[in-house]
Amino acid sequence: MKLALVEDNALLRDHLAILLDGEPGISVIGTYGSGEEALPGVIESPPDVLLVDLGLPSMSGLELVEKVKRKMPELDVMVHTVFDSRESVFAAIKAGAAGYMLKGGSIGEVTEALFCLHEGGASMSPKIARTVRREFHKQAVEQHNLTFQEQTILQGLEDGLTYKELAQDQHVSLKRIHSVIKNIYRKLYDTCRE
Repeated sequence: MKLALVEDNALLRDHLAILLDGEPGISVIGTYGSGEEALPGVIESPPDVLLVDLGLPSMSGLELVEKVKRKMPELDVMVHTVFDSRESVFAAIKAGAAGYMLKGGSIGEVTEALFCLHEGGASMSPKIARTVRREFHKQAVEQHNLTFQEQTILQGLEDGLTYKELAQDQHVSLKRIHSVIKNIYRKLYDTCRE
């Protein structure tokens, strides 16, 4: 997987680049300190996955995601941020992010989330699962209701179950769990766009 990352904190950016590039199957092809620097770089040398911080100077991470997705709609974008508010989550999804990850996780968790996204699935932390579940409970629009399986998986994530535990509990493959999570993000995106 070719990965590009956008992070304004140079120390964190370098640290992430070294650790992720050292992971089997990941090649970091670009690191950028700003959205203005990232946009032309990503277009010129497209990665498979773009890891973006929201709190960028000048052009925000949200603006970058929107601009990149307009030019490269097929590109998978994972947000990597300290912002966990409802507004941040939904703004990122509305901009086109296919995954949302809070900073502070292990490099293993970041790697797993990136591979999951690259393979057509999505990852979700317990805190984000709680935010998403609450949002769907507020929705009155029938077409955005979650299936029983989607609700069960969200609840399991919120309760801190691992993807493997969820797969065992649901008697499905790990790939199916990631696919269901991606579908939840898709429904959330549809809700945000209305």
